[in-house]
Amino acid sequence: MIDQSAPVLVRENEIKKNFHEQGKFKELKVTGKGESRAYVDLMKLDTLWFNTGTRCNLQCENCYIESSPANDALLFLTRNDVEVYLDEIEDLELGTKNISFTGGEPFINKEMLPILQLCLERNFRVLILTNAYRAIDRYFEELNELNQRYPGKLHLRVSLDHYTSEIHEEERGAGTFERTLLTIKKLLKLGINVSIAGRSLANESRFQALTGYQDLLSDFNIDLNVSNGENIVIFPEMSSSKDVPEITTACWDILNVHPDQQMCSSERMVVKRKGSEHPVVLPCTLIAYDEQFELGETLKESFQRVYLNHPYCAQFCVLGGASCSA
Repeated sequence: MIDQSAPVLVRENEIKKNFHEQGKFKELKVTGKGESRAYVDLMKLDTLWFNTGTRCNLQCENCYIESSPANDALLFLTRNDVEVYLDEIEDLELGTKNISFTGGEPFINKEMLPILQLCLERNFRVLILTNAYRAIDRYFEELNELNQRYPGKLHLRVSLDHYTSEIHEEERGAGTFERTLLTIKKLLKLGINVSIAGRSLANESRFQALTGYQDLLSDFNIDLNVSNGENIVIFPEMSSSKDVPEITTACWDILNVHPDQQMCSSERMVVKRKGSEHPVVLPCTLIAYDEQFELGETLKESFQRVYLNHPYCAQFCVLGGASCSA
């Protein structure tokens, strides 16, 4: 049973409190030890993300953004909201090729199909992150038509938290595992590009995870090859209690990692906060609530340096090596 009155932003506040008590992630440009905090400059806007709203038909145990049927901290975006930014891409001649959508669950936004059609008409490649559980069912016919009209432009990435039903349903709820797999099979039969968003457990290797997912898909007669790492993104586990280091400018050489490899060097995300008249632009998909990461209302305003002053910057991106656009 989903608690419709469940408070939102509990995890975000918990993360801030835990690390601030340790003296971490408090000052924008310096770490708790007084070292220069690492930063990332935007090199090119390859991908523009839109968060279609934090409402979701599921309430997952460890959702980093705490999406649920009750969470309206980020409002549903409209077609008009999206069009403003697509026009700006054209006016500024940014050369952006990819438009991506996350949530919440995008397919419970009633304007998702008009938004999708707008992006495809503008010749963008479109990626939609979805749980592929029930909400998408009403749109199979429209998705099929759009995929045929704009071949190769539409891509759905389906969240499948593990290759075992036990772990997936511990996260997403009873009955979600098989129903999601059946939806994946149906989308593939329609010829729509589909990939998997999985998670790696702390005690299993990438090889074990890829093998487990491939065996699962084969058992369900789903014609999708993931064993070589294609058609799947395996994200590191996110934890609000795990201690993570602050990333300094010296860490780039120590870790043999470059700022240009981080999401915020080539991506931005648009959200519309509850109570706000206009959407705002953020540096990435992960940090949706922290107001220090608001970069303005326009894309042009958002072309500024991003200091990695959040534990997710270290845990997910720099040390985890993950990217939502991978």
